[in-house]
Amino acid sequence: MSLPPILYKAFKTPLPYRQTLALQHQIHQLQLSRRKAGAEYPDVLLLLQHRPTYTGGRRQNAQDLSAEESRLTGIGADWVPTDRGGETTFHGPGQIVGYPLLDLGRMKMSVRTYVCRLEKLMQRQVAEHGLKHVQSEHTGLFMSPTRKLGSIGVQVRHRLTTHGFAFNVTEEPLPWFNQVVACGLADVKATSISRAVAELVASDSGAESGITVLGEMERTLGIFAELMERDIQKLEEGQDDELLSAVTELEAIAAKAGDWSPQPLVR
Repeated sequence: MSLPPILYKAFKTPLPYRQTLALQHQIHQLQLSRRKAGAEYPDVLLLLQHRPTYTGGRRQNAQDLSAEESRLTGIGADWVPTDRGGETTFHGPGQIVGYPLLDLGRMKMSVRTYVCRLEKLMQRQVAEHGLKHVQSEHTGLFMSPTRKLGSIGVQVRHRLTTHGFAFNVTEEPLPWFNQVVACGLADVKATSISRAVAELVASDSGAESGITVLGEMERTLGIFAELMERDIQKLEEGQDDELLSAVTELEAIAAKAGDWSPQPLVR
C-alpha cells in the first residue's frame, strides 16, 4: 500500500522557538493517538526560520545550561533547553530549519538511514550551487574541516520523529554562532551557502548571488521528497483541520511577536 503525501508548511515569518517546539509535540501526540486508534494520520514537514534562539541538548549538564542561558539571553537571543541530541547551537533568521515529523515504522526506514538521508539532503542543497562538502567524523554538513554549514539533531519516540536539520543560507546567523562553541566543536566556525558561493567566485559578498531563504526552501522541498521517496503536498484547508488549526495559531503568534535583534548585542 502506498503512503499518503507528506503534508508540508513553509513559513515566511521567523517563528519563536518554544511555541514551535510545542507544535512539534502537539503533532507527535496527534500522530500517536490516531495511530493507536487505527485512524489516518499525516506525516508532516515544517520548513521555517526561527527568531534568534540558542538551544541546549541532552549532552549538557544543568550547571552548563544555566551559565549559557544567563550569558546568551543577555545578548538579545532566546534560550531553550531541548530533548534533542547534541549541545548548544543557534537558530535564527537566515537559516532554514526543517522539522520532519514522520512515522519511520510505516516508511520501513531505520533511524540510521533517516539521519543519513538528512545529511544527503544538505549535501545536495549545496551541490546544486556548485559547492563541495567534505567528509567529517561529526554529524552535519562541513565545507572544510573547520567550517560547518549545517547540523542535524533528531529524536525518535514510538518510531515518530521530531526535531531535524538546519543549515545557514545567508550570513545573518554567523555573528550569533561566533558567540558559542556550537555543537561542542571548539575548532569549527559556522559558514553559509551565500558565503561559500562568494568564496567560490572570489567575491567579497554573496549578495549578487540572489540566494534567499525562501528561494532555498523551494529547493529543499524537492530534494526532501526525492530522498524520502514520497510525494509532498502543501498543507491547505480541507486536508487536516486539526493540524491546520495548530499551524495557523503558531503563525498568528509569530506575527504578533514583533521585531528581533538583527545581531548580537555585544560590546
